[in-house]
Amino acid sequence: MPDGAQSNSKSMSIIATKGTLDWAYPPFILGTAAAAMDMEVTMFFTFYGLNLLKKDLDLKISTLGNPGMKMPMMGMHMALPNIVSAIPGVDRGATTMMKNLIKKKGVASIEDLREAAVESDVRMIACQMTLDLFEIKKEDLIDGVELGGAVTALEVAGQSNINYFM
Repeated sequence: MPDGAQSNSKSMSIIATKGTLDWAYPPFILGTAAAAMDMEVTMFFTFYGLNLLKKDLDLKISTLGNPGMKMPMMGMHMALPNIVSAIPGVDRGATTMMKNLIKKKGVASIEDLREAAVESDVRMIACQMTLDLFEIKKEDLIDGVELGGAVTALEVAGQSNINYFM
């Protein structure tokens, strides 16, 4: 492209910081939707969001501090009070319920969304500092992931039309 010319293509950057099942959906849904709209998408995974790039996903739901979580049960939408999260097995039960609901409603799995992101050439960057901090090896992550740091994330965000922090 000649100097001074502007591209009509849009770009989006997403910073994913959370690694629970419910927080895995927003970055991958937005990222794959934007890629399907021919946007250039970069996803930067840091802290617990790095779990979303692991080869072996074992994502769970955390009921603690999640007052908006209302699950369809017995014909109603029931919320779980925070105190319930202290009971052993509640998070496991909530995770099972969510996975069953996802399957029943035909929602794509995180593995499928992640694969769609890879196939759509979404650029995925793992935070090097987080890898070092949590002693995670690049070999533990899916293929095709780049390594970068805060400067990389800021450079991408500074050039993007749309930025999300999740």
